[in-house]
Amino acid sequence: MATIPPLCDFGWPAVDATLPGVDGKRHSIFDQAGPNGFVIAFICNHCPYVKAVIPRIVRDAEGLKAEGIGFVAINSNDAEAYPEDSFDRMRLFAETHRFGFPYLHDEDQSVARAYDAACTPDFFGFNKELELQYRGRLDASRKEAGPADLRRDLYEAMRQVARTGNGPLEQIASMGCSIKWKEPA
Repeated sequence: MATIPPLCDFGWPAVDATLPGVDGKRHSIFDQAGPNGFVIAFICNHCPYVKAVIPRIVRDAEGLKAEGIGFVAINSNDAEAYPEDSFDRMRLFAETHRFGFPYLHDEDQSVARAYDAACTPDFFGFNKELELQYRGRLDASRKEAGPADLRRDLYEAMRQVARTGNGPLEQIASMGCSIKWKEPA
């Protein structure tokens, strides 16, 4: 069953963390911000919702660079229960899809909990003051990629954030597989 996260809590402050990336380096989330803000995408390798749109995520992340918007993807899923989401598979996933942004591993799930991430994909768009301005969908695709001419909700919202510092008042929630939480110890 699909999970739908809550909508944007405008002004909520971003939380920094340093996580290992598939490039072998450790990355601070805040270091990924561009001069006009940044997007955090909680994704994973196995989710059909992510698989359906990963080329569009890569396209939009690349396009947002020109708007001064940084981009980072984070996988917080329990890799023991879901081996396809392991760090080694993350490397392969990023390479296969030619990520032009860091893909980070949140093994202890502390970052997903700090952001109250709900599903994959779950997008958080911040302005240059690191205040939340967008928490919505990439586009109207679901488990299958929609037509090529779909409105690019995330991209257009973040272009607005780059220009004005504010996200659109009307946002449509993302939908995807729930974050695969670890069992409490």
